[in-house]
Amino acid sequence: MISKEQIKKIRSLQQKKFRDIHQMFIIEGPKMIQEAINKAPESILEIFGVSERENFILPQFQYQQITEKNLQQVSGLKNPQSQLAICQYLPKEEIKTDFILAIDTVQDPGNLGTILRLASWFGVKKIVASKETVDCYNPKVVQASMGAIFTVQIEYVDLKTYLSNASLPIYGALLDGENIYTKSIERKGTLLLGNEGNGIHEDLIPLVNHRITIPQFGEGESLNVAMATAILLSEFSRPR
Repeated sequence: MISKEQIKKIRSLQQKKFRDIHQMFIIEGPKMIQEAINKAPESILEIFGVSERENFILPQFQYQQITEKNLQQVSGLKNPQSQLAICQYLPKEEIKTDFILAIDTVQDPGNLGTILRLASWFGVKKIVASKETVDCYNPKVVQASMGAIFTVQIEYVDLKTYLSNASLPIYGALLDGENIYTKSIERKGTLLLGNEGNGIHEDLIPLVNHRITIPQFGEGESLNVAMATAILLSEFSRPR
């Protein structure tokens, strides 16, 4: 049986304060656990499941069978999946790349998770995020990333300082920018996207070398930041 102390500790990882204290985060469901096993096996500390150990959970991983009630006690999901794992924070490695995605104060966990997923799909290895951006280890971010949390490195920085020291071009997604479909662009530099409601912070706009926008052909106030990221990454990935 899982102990009350274990339940308390796992439940505490729903909060950033305790994730940072323990340097641990939660992943839920067989698919996410398989992604972790395939892409970052060294990060897995312990796996819990309501059934006996499955074949893909190799003997090297600590596994504990628990009851459905126990799973409901530790899960952050409304409808818990059959497995849950505790992982340690992922190491920050030096990544050499000419193309970085920067995000400013993205606060919705679903948006950040989707952006991580998009970055993985389009081969972006590194994201830099403002310190006001939602925590990448937030359980909702982790689940929405569909495993991309293990393949894309995200670093929280002072964006103004970071961009001020950038040696490559900075492309900023702004409403008054040039048409992304006609502008000459190169997949070399930093692509900067802003907050869901307010866009890029005014302190960062002077640092943008190339103002770009997705033109509007119909009606609507704006695009969801994750949707905009998908369109822009697609354009930066397309041969010109």
